[in-house]
Amino acid sequence: MKKKEGGSPVTEADNRIDDILRNILPQDGDGWLSEETADDKSRLNCSRIWIVDPIDGTKEFVTGIPEFSISIGLIEDGEAVAGGIANPATGEIILGSKETGVTYNGNKVAMPHRVPLAGARILASRSEFKRGEWDRFQDSAFEIVPCGSVAYKLGVVAGCRYDATWTLVPKNEWDVAAGAALVIASGGLVLLKDGSKPLFNRENPLLPGFCATPHPDTSPEWGPFLEDLLG
Repeated sequence: MKKKEGGSPVTEADNRIDDILRNILPQDGDGWLSEETADDKSRLNCSRIWIVDPIDGTKEFVTGIPEFSISIGLIEDGEAVAGGIANPATGEIILGSKETGVTYNGNKVAMPHRVPLAGARILASRSEFKRGEWDRFQDSAFEIVPCGSVAYKLGVVAGCRYDATWTLVPKNEWDVAAGAALVIASGGLVLLKDGSKPLFNRENPLLPGFCATPHPDTSPEWGPFLEDLLG
């Protein structure tokens, strides 16, 4: 294991998975953006691009916590249209697209139309939880469950194992692209911290934070909550 600039770990597995995916995914004319590949700005001229994190949650991977994932997102004209998230430790595979909907381990799933805020199970960043950044939600009517990988959290929300997840801390496009595609394909809503819908393949891939929740059109009480959360 090595450490990148900034102190985050990178392993031989990160690099090997990155090489494999880069060799099999892009077609002629497709762009590529990965945490483990030097950013080629020619991607900005591509209408279709693959956004990949070979191992999201490398710290968890290294320490044996089964909360990491391989994350693959497909972007067309800035929109996340398809995604795949796999957790090798738990055997979970979440796949989906706008056209096909979402499957969890091969079974078709969709986020419920009505999700009460009271009793909802919300996935929180384990590190944010430890730092006390979720303390303001401790008296809320929903349950908070700390977890590792950003992509994995989004994947299991799209797979209907949990109801929502959010972070108001900046994250990179490779953390979010696949999971955003899956949550939207499953019937949920993804918004950035500023309240806008996410667009990908930007020159600066750092996003300002996001939330992924049931859609307020079908679960109306989430609307006022999101206004307060993002306000």
